[in-house]
Amino acid sequence: MKADLGEMREFAVRYTAAWRSRDANSVAAFYSPDGSLAVNGDAPAVGRDAIAELARSFMTAFPDLHLVMDELQVRDECTDYHWTLTGTNTGPGGTGNRVRISGFERWRMGADGLISASQGQFDSADYRRQLGLHPGSV
Repeated sequence: MKADLGEMREFAVRYTAAWRSRDANSVAAFYSPDGSLAVNGDAPAVGRDAIAELARSFMTAFPDLHLVMDELQVRDECTDYHWTLTGTNTGPGGTGNRVRISGFERWRMGADGLISASQGQFDSADYRRQLGLHPGSV
């Protein structure tokens, strides 16, 4: 069943604000207790603690992280949340480089009105290039 566009837009605006707050637990609160978040095909972070840790890793790497919602596409079975992240990689071990990457999350919503599963995607090769990392390096 297709979600209501107005309700999903309000949800996405609040989700974006949670990322901007730099409070990883606020981001995780948008997920069902056993929800999952996978990025670029990696193994998913499952449960709010793991999702908070994943969000925190980006917030730590980019202390000035800024996220913007670019577009929201509500489909029959999912919602695509398109975003752009900007920030300077000045966290521990950071390169000091500024990045600007765009991507999206494909959300499946649970009966509780929260995200039950999210599949995130962004251009990791471009991300690594902007960080100044060589292909194949960690």
